[in-house]
Amino acid sequence: MAKPGTPLFLERGSYRQRRMMDAVRLLVFLGAGLWMVPLLWPVEATTETDAMPMSRALLYIFGVWWVLILATYGLARQLRRMPEQSDATEAM
Repeated sequence: MAKPGTPLFLERGSYRQRRMMDAVRLLVFLGAGLWMVPLLWPVEATTETDAMPMSRALLYIFGVWWVLILATYGLARQLRRMPEQSDATEAM
């Protein structure tokens, strides 16, 4: 355990790997939030707003799905390039 007052040093590689894993975890919540956006769209046409066509909503849903697939693929490639953490680093 580090002494009080001494700065905690994290290696750049392990720090970036942890932030990438955080991004992967947050991607799930981002996707869920983006998929809930069509619930906010008006369903019936009123005098103030027009209803959103179902075809446009489906295009939005599948567009978000493809963006999530591409983002996951990109993050997975970045994580694969990073060196593995050693057991000594994990114990700290």
